[in-house]
Amino acid sequence: MFEDKIKELISKSTSLKKQEIVLEKPKQNFGDYAFPCFILAKKLKKSPVEIAKEIKNKIKLAKGIEKVENVGGYLNFFIDKKGFAEAILKNLTKPKPRKKRIVLEHTSVNPNASPHVGRARNSVIGDSIKRILEFQGYNVETHYYVNNVSKQIAMLALVFRQRDGFNNLLKKYIEISKKVKNDPKLERKVFDLLNKFERGDKKTVAKFNRIVKTAISGQKKIFKDIGIKFNYFDYESTYIEPAKKIIKELQKTGKVIKDEEGRLILDQKGTGLDKKMRCPVLVLTRSDGTGLYILRDLAYTLEKIKKGENIIVLGEDQKLYFEQLKQALILMKKDYPKVVHYSFVLLKHVGKMSTRKGDVVLLEDFLDKVYEKAKQEVRKRGTKGNPRRIAIAAIKYSMLKNDNNRSIIFDLDEALRFEGDTGPYLLYSYARASSILRKVKKKVGATRIKNLKEEEIKMIKKIGEFSEVVEKAHQQFAPNLIANYSYELASIFNEFYHSCPVIGSKEESQRLAIVKATRETLRNALKLLGIDTLEEM
Repeated sequence: MFEDKIKELISKSTSLKKQEIVLEKPKQNFGDYAFPCFILAKKLKKSPVEIAKEIKNKIKLAKGIEKVENVGGYLNFFIDKKGFAEAILKNLTKPKPRKKRIVLEHTSVNPNASPHVGRARNSVIGDSIKRILEFQGYNVETHYYVNNVSKQIAMLALVFRQRDGFNNLLKKYIEISKKVKNDPKLERKVFDLLNKFERGDKKTVAKFNRIVKTAISGQKKIFKDIGIKFNYFDYESTYIEPAKKIIKELQKTGKVIKDEEGRLILDQKGTGLDKKMRCPVLVLTRSDGTGLYILRDLAYTLEKIKKGENIIVLGEDQKLYFEQLKQALILMKKDYPKVVHYSFVLLKHVGKMSTRKGDVVLLEDFLDKVYEKAKQEVRKRGTKGNPRRIAIAAIKYSMLKNDNNRSIIFDLDEALRFEGDTGPYLLYSYARASSILRKVKKKVGATRIKNLKEEEIKMIKKIGEFSEVVEKAHQQFAPNLIANYSYELASIFNEFYHSCPVIGSKEESQRLAIVKATRETLRNALKLLGIDTLEEM
């Protein structure tokens, strides 16, 4: 709000455009916003100190800006605290709708088993990005790409029976994987099934479809239980025919050749992949002519791009694959998606959680474990609150508070603490604000601001930063910025609560307005993380 005004004043007094101007938050007593003049020194061939003096003399103060001072090479702006407070408390963030459509693909777990914890971060990040974009006014479609033409499904087809349910899939998959690995004849049967599926053999297609339907139904339920839904489930088999056109288009580039095994491969030398691969080629087909996943993924990606801006969330293990897909699209002179990569979740002291897990921890077992621990914490503390909601808040916040590219070591005891940088602490802070407002019978609305204590100013400033943080999180696809902001907001609120009595104080009206604004802002922030609030804890 005031940042825009200040940038406009600087822009009018310099050769800089608003988007080139970066403001800093100075130390206490040095103003509310600072503009470093060093970036103009080289261009104007003057010292930053001289530039700061010159700009100060040109600036005509706008409404809400009390004064501007030049200190060293900085311009320090002081805002009208009372006016600022009233404006913030009256006008909380309400983004305008935008016409742009965004197609966001995330999760896309193989339909051969229950999802495991390591991949759950994809879903949590993807869902948060969707919420941030929607809050910014965008029309967002979430897509889940179902890999139903895969070796994994073909292996399951060898052992899957009509009576088998979702909970049996992983166990069956682990058993058949071991057998296929040690039996070349069995592996040939797997590829025969894939060949039949691509040719449209009715019996094979029906069996694949039953397996995939069982898997997707189970996966949908698990994700729904943690508040994550998808608009569209797109099936890889839909792109078998379009993939054939992709081969023809790539062949026109002269970069497709047949290797010694009879496979079609795309030569990707000279694309920058030479530094990452000894022999940069992209295998497109098997030796029997059946297409590989990459061809169908290319066809799928091109379809998504036609619908709107395309974003995809992928694990760090998919970086090379995505770069190969991107270079193939560039070769065809097509656009490519924006990608958000993330690192995985490591578990600390979780213990044995499932006898049917193989070498992974399943998300549903993990959720149950955290839920049980949350119930124990609630009983121990004698507090109110839904343990399931507390457990989900603990998991999501732990997965989102760090940069996407940082691995997470999930510590169950740490994540469920009610103090510090945790999901339960944020829920507790929200519940505390709700409790204060429940005790007041009168309606809390906009108010005239009187004298402001430092804790009140700090609180209002933090509330005022929300829209800026959301915009940065949107631009960087970084939910951790929202998570970190939420924790800072909650911490400052608890300092405010202890330092500034609310009910019965002379400043009751303005402090209730601050509590209400804090509560609304914290609720909005948590909603962007996919965390449901609690009125009591």
